[in-house]
Amino acid sequence: MNILVLGGGGREHALAWAIRQNPKCDRLIVAPGNAGTARFARNAALDILDPAAVVEFAASAAVDFVVIGPEAPLAAGVADALAAAGIAHFGPSAAAARLEASKAFTKEICDACGAPTANYDRFTDAEAAKEYIRFHGAPIVVKADGLAAGKGVVVAMTETEALQAVDEMFGGAFGTAGAEIVIEEFMQGEEASFFILCDGEAVLPIGSAQDHKRVGEGDTGPNTGGMGAYTPAPVLTDAIAQQALDEIVKPTVAEMARRGTPFKGVLYAGLMIEHGRARLVEYNVRFGDPECQALMMRLGAQVLDLLLACADGRLADMSVNWADDHALTVVMAAAGYPGTYAKGTEIRGLDTLPADSSRMVFHAGTVENEGRILANGGRVLNITARGASLAEAKAAAYAMVDQIDWPEGFCRRDIGWRAL
Repeated sequence: MNILVLGGGGREHALAWAIRQNPKCDRLIVAPGNAGTARFARNAALDILDPAAVVEFAASAAVDFVVIGPEAPLAAGVADALAAAGIAHFGPSAAAARLEASKAFTKEICDACGAPTANYDRFTDAEAAKEYIRFHGAPIVVKADGLAAGKGVVVAMTETEALQAVDEMFGGAFGTAGAEIVIEEFMQGEEASFFILCDGEAVLPIGSAQDHKRVGEGDTGPNTGGMGAYTPAPVLTDAIAQQALDEIVKPTVAEMARRGTPFKGVLYAGLMIEHGRARLVEYNVRFGDPECQALMMRLGAQVLDLLLACADGRLADMSVNWADDHALTVVMAAAGYPGTYAKGTEIRGLDTLPADSSRMVFHAGTVENEGRILANGGRVLNITARGASLAEAKAAAYAMVDQIDWPEGFCRRDIGWRAL
């Protein structure tokens, strides 16, 4: 098969790496890709937010299957265009992708199907939003309704912080994503990520993980796109996972089908777990980043078979073969992230690191220039390792981090702290 992976981050490097191991993959293209994907696939310059351009490229390159990595192309309707052209693909329609593209829409779905989630209200007027905050007090959560690259959520521990978040969002801090905001109850508990493949009807859980969203150790500082992750997440026990499937995921999938917008792709449920039960924090309609990097280390080549079955409506016949181990990924970011950071700094030492089924450096924001690997983003590298225990995986990952020569980069040193 000729396979095209859309995206250029660490998630797409990990997906492409796993797909390439499957003997069904004859040729692999990643668009736009990065310096890491260039090592084993063809990188292609392509505007992945232009549905017509993606279809034209896939047709001209004789692509058999397209895997859509990020959320933005899904919201832009790339999956719809591929479907109209008869090109097999993995990823939901734009209508189904509203589960991530609009937090208010997700709340509507939860209300309709009875899925447990935080109490909330939605606003397009700043003063009304502030009145709601003053009435309910803090802590409280303020969310930009639309896509904001993982940064449009403020968990406000004080009323002043919440009011400031309202001003920032309506003031354009997140562009059009903040034209409407959702304000919701602060949920107590421990958060975990639950990943489920859906083919419109059948659902198949493929793993759990826990992300570290704050920039600082001990989960301090501003939110980021994610500073590290590990899988599995012990807080998401088998019993809680089943409750989440029965009360949250399956009702959501049924409600989407009832509305004529069946969900086909990966549903990433962010869950808050307290007293042995889960409530929905939010949905994403693509693999998490950096959770995907840890998941792909454990799933490996079977990922392609699972994605094909999802696209073909054959999930009911599939199962996941899990290795009885753990994986952990550490994000190395450019100094200053998630604020202002410099691009173009050189990263040395990567060629000396292992690259196999147990140890990988997935590139997120890199380019290669005359044989040098340069930083080209905020989150730049994902150092990922497997181990028989989480402690072993963590030790292996940080041993690799310590061999990387990049003075302009930084990472958290406590990934996995909740489980350990």
